[in-house]
Amino acid sequence: MTRAVFLDRDGVLNAALVRDGKPYPPRTIAELRITPGARTALVRLREAGFLLIVVTNQPDLARGTQSREALEEIHAVLRAAMPLDAIYVCDHDGPDACECRKPKPGMLQAAARDFNIDLSASFMVGDRWRDVDAGAQAGCSTVFLDFGYRERGPDSTPNVIVGSLTAAVDWILSRGYTS
Repeated sequence: MTRAVFLDRDGVLNAALVRDGKPYPPRTIAELRITPGARTALVRLREAGFLLIVVTNQPDLARGTQSREALEEIHAVLRAAMPLDAIYVCDHDGPDACECRKPKPGMLQAAARDFNIDLSASFMVGDRWRDVDAGAQAGCSTVFLDFGYRERGPDSTPNVIVGSLTAAVDWILSRGYTS
């Protein structure tokens, strides 16, 4: 079995658009801003032997406020900029009650089946409560990037709280997973 670092997309790999203290995803390439240092951070994880898998809720697809084409363009830019193994997308909205929408662990569990991942040796990195709770439910160690959003905190206590993706990678690699 292999190890993975699961990464939320918005706020982790690319900057979230924050309005009134709440984060929102970019809807177009023009709004997309890759997080400074993200590529370097992910290369370090790759060199340590981790798979790098994005797990992202994108309810704007279900709401009709973003097109599938625009989403795919954003993902193409992220794939070109960073060494990602896969991107899993939940395109449902909360009322759909699907099993893939974080905080449920469905996307992580699907990736574990697809890539033979040991979830107990893996990490979930995210900037929202849903990310931490999904990672904890899947059995991963969790890293919370706390950007002070005006929203509730996770139900599950994260293993660590940091302020950047670089700090998250430093913590993960300090667990003994070095290149």
